[in-house]
Amino acid sequence: MTDKYRICTKCVMDTTDPDITFNEVGVCNHCTHYDKQMDQLPKGKEAQEILSKLIEQIKRDGQSNDYDCIIGLSGGVDSTYVAYLVKEKFGLRPLAVHLDNGWNSELSVINMENIVKKLDIDLYTHVIDWEEFKDIQLSFLKSSTPDSEVPSDHAIFSVLRQVAKKYKIKHVINGINVKTESHHALSWSQGHSDFGYIKGVQRMFGTKKIKTFPHGNRLTIFEDVFSKKWINILNYIDYDKNDAKRIITEKLDWKDYGGKHYESIYTKFFQGYILPQKFGYDKRKMHLSSLICAGVLTRDEALKELEQPPYPIQEQLDDREYLIKKFKITPEEFEEIMNRPAKTYYDYPSYYGKILKSKFLPKIKKALKFILVKSKSDVNS
Repeated sequence: MTDKYRICTKCVMDTTDPDITFNEVGVCNHCTHYDKQMDQLPKGKEAQEILSKLIEQIKRDGQSNDYDCIIGLSGGVDSTYVAYLVKEKFGLRPLAVHLDNGWNSELSVINMENIVKKLDIDLYTHVIDWEEFKDIQLSFLKSSTPDSEVPSDHAIFSVLRQVAKKYKIKHVINGINVKTESHHALSWSQGHSDFGYIKGVQRMFGTKKIKTFPHGNRLTIFEDVFSKKWINILNYIDYDKNDAKRIITEKLDWKDYGGKHYESIYTKFFQGYILPQKFGYDKRKMHLSSLICAGVLTRDEALKELEQPPYPIQEQLDDREYLIKKFKITPEEFEEIMNRPAKTYYDYPSYYGKILKSKFLPKIKKALKFILVKSKSDVNS
């Protein structure tokens, strides 16, 4: 991070991202990367033709199965809209898959019930072992990195892989998209595909061995990037997030959570309280910046939103009390965790750390950097 505060002239990313850079007119590297990604996406007739071929392929590959694709379902805007498109617009036979990690809000449960009922689709819910998962989450909080959502994100993709294999389904469709979620500060959270990182943190801070936690391995880091199994279907349409919200509200009785990924109580508190208070990171800047570049809102509107707290103070206090009780720790233990010196992904054992010592590093370093960035952008929406 530079000594002097600076903010992008196009979006609202700033020097709270220690890796941010600016060009000669003050536009940040996240915006220039966004433009490059958007330029590479197929558009118009080309996108329609690719999408039509994808749908045809999915239907052919799933002819002998009860389901021709899997969709990850969290109850958020992107995954809900994908469920609507896949069933109502494309005529596919999806199996919706959800990871219940013990932190679903009441509203998220209601939303998901409405989604699967109104779309008449089956829902496969993987309920994680809470005691084991709680211990892993506490380990990440104690590790004092900004990566405490890594265990959930890692488990989500692992469950999708497992269910696809169990039902012999070749295609997993998700709500990841370039247009509305391309601004990512790597230092704010990384290592989501790296089970070596999760194991390393758990060995150092946990009290339980990892036995049932859904996880990948060294190979799945590469599989998630290069496999044709994963289809980011929103990249092939002119995706308008506001229009998507209107449609799912009207068609599926969907209710807004008030923030990206706020369907999870833990995510809401971690992103809205722990990250800003402990690390000085406000993830709203990433989300809002992508929406600025997508033309969904103006920079002035984003700046005005950032003047407000992530969510009401009383809700923060209520969620803090709920988290402390659910983790079975004391308020004093929580404050001790909050006051620990900040660490990073690179302070702990990981698959990436092992590769750094490899004699083949010069040949793969560039690819590894891409994979780490991609693994963060490939978190289920």
